[in-house]
Amino acid sequence: MIQTFQRRLPNGITLSCRAAGEPGRPLMVLLHGFPEAAFIWDELLTFFADPAHGGYRCIAPNLRGFERSSAPKEVAAYKAQLPIQDIQQLAASERADGTIAALVAHDWGGAFAWGFANAFPALIGKLVIINSPHAGTLSRELRNSEAQREASAYMNFLARPDAEALLAEDDFQRLWTFFTNMQAGPDGFGWLTEDLKQQYREVWRAGLTGACNLYRVTPMKPPLPGQSIDAIPVLPRERLMVTMPTLVFWALDDTALLPGLLDGLEDYVPRMALIKVPGATHWIVHEQPQLIASEIERFLRQPA
Repeated sequence: MIQTFQRRLPNGITLSCRAAGEPGRPLMVLLHGFPEAAFIWDELLTFFADPAHGGYRCIAPNLRGFERSSAPKEVAAYKAQLPIQDIQQLAASERADGTIAALVAHDWGGAFAWGFANAFPALIGKLVIINSPHAGTLSRELRNSEAQREASAYMNFLARPDAEALLAEDDFQRLWTFFTNMQAGPDGFGWLTEDLKQQYREVWRAGLTGACNLYRVTPMKPPLPGQSIDAIPVLPRERLMVTMPTLVFWALDDTALLPGLLDGLEDYVPRMALIKVPGATHWIVHEQPQLIASEIERFLRQPA
């Protein structure tokens, strides 16, 4: 049974949330990416809320700017430390000590989960990252790999001032290609059904400015023609280290995030387990939810 509610945070942001499981149980927080929303986690919410699979209190918020969560218009409202603060305050609204037994995240949600894990290591038991690059290896690859710069070129499109209008044209035609170009739909993996497309339409009709602001605010994107790679930040090592047990899934047919992003990742995440999944794409949460659930369960049952 999926519960839905609005959670007002002390910082003034309201997050629309989906949840399963009893309040007070160990907390699992699941963070989505672009152009998705919290509903992508429904199968995992019900799975991990079941006492047979851990009996967690599972919450999947819609990130600020998505679905019915607060969507500030200002680009600066999407700097990474602010969504990270949202996660911290959401956890504190569920548990007095603010601890998250398991933080699970994909894409942009993973970017904020990496940052949260570095900023608040005492608040996370275990971390699960699904096809979301770590800032240390992303910075390196954007600087050194022409292939990754080309694969990430879409970020500059999404940062354009007119991106929302272009994405909304012709029943969100450009957004559907994010999925279909990686084999979604009846001629590929088959998960992009009409019912699911309608769920996505409802999310996108609520507004796309917040989501596009994530791309406008981040300096972690390829330089435009005439720009230097020197604008891509190189963060100090202390802001990149993640010390808790971490499981990283990497779907190897992700055409936006290339496998080179895994090189050297263990230098920043010394307690990492890595699962590479051939024949899967960036949308592996849709494609293989049973695999994701079973491997996360196996990881969570291991001693810390």
